[in-house]
Amino acid sequence: MFHTPFVVSFVLLLSFPLLFLFVPRILPPKHVEISLPDELDDLALFRRAALTSLGGGAVSRLGVTNPRPKIAFLFLTNTNLHFAPLWELFFKNNGALYNIYIHADPSSKITPPGGVFSGRFIAAKKTERATATLISAARRLLATALMDDPLNSYFALVSQHCIPLHSFNYMYKTLFVKPKSSPRSSSFPTHRSFIEILSDEPQLWDRYNARGKNVMLPEVAFDRFRIGSQFFVLTRQHALVVIRDRRLWRKFKLPCFNMDSCYPEEHYFPTLLSMEDPDEILAGLLAAIAGYGREGHFQGLIRVGDSKTVNAEAKFSRLYYCDSLCRPCTYK
Repeated sequence: MFHTPFVVSFVLLLSFPLLFLFVPRILPPKHVEISLPDELDDLALFRRAALTSLGGGAVSRLGVTNPRPKIAFLFLTNTNLHFAPLWELFFKNNGALYNIYIHADPSSKITPPGGVFSGRFIAAKKTERATATLISAARRLLATALMDDPLNSYFALVSQHCIPLHSFNYMYKTLFVKPKSSPRSSSFPTHRSFIEILSDEPQLWDRYNARGKNVMLPEVAFDRFRIGSQFFVLTRQHALVVIRDRRLWRKFKLPCFNMDSCYPEEHYFPTLLSMEDPDEILAGLLAAIAGYGREGHFQGLIRVGDSKTVNAEAKFSRLYYCDSLCRPCTYK
């Protein structure tokens, strides 16, 4: 007969390999969290950007008459910009009409591509897919671009997997088509923001409760919860809405318990912009991108609150192709 202490010790010894095997599957994986110092740094940055923009984007430069608005291209990446040569061709001879800003994960070994990307890296923090760190990184890019140049009027968030499908001139003219209702005297006419906003996806309920049941209340009711791509093209006014937000951010930055349904970066921007009532900002002109084709690019634009699809080719649908928009796993 074996003594009881011996049996207990033997069983515990055998159990250790099983613990190493099964514990990682039981416990949720450890994700990058936003530290308090990082949070405070971001808040200070957002406040400075908001204060800088209090003038409404008015520009006064000696010797410059009616300066043309610019597009700020915001690259969010954790790898090398593999398509940098293609973007170089895209930007060629249009230096006065755009700015570039790059947020590169500092824990990744990224080789600066040079050329038009030289000196365009901003102060960055670690990012990880399916965490609020991607929201913070996008807001950091927006705030930096808002402060850097008051002529930045559109803000296009793209990843290292994006490539332009048309010339720069085509994209510029498409984005800056002046709405018929805009006053002719306006230096910065009202334009549309383009972002995917969906409300009837089957996974919405699981994702809404990823942080726990009713945790999103009262700030975000389920019928106001939206899903869409983390990538977008926003007007200056909508970019300010994003960096000024504190209320929804307090909810979306909370850790998830159901990691399989946790993708805060795909919900924060669509939910925020749809809840902030575009009628008060752009008179209902906030547009949503919808309908992916086989190749992953967009097939149409749908206005929020309106199911009518407008002519995609004449608008924004094929300005650039971004693999991350239809394959979320491409940002790892």
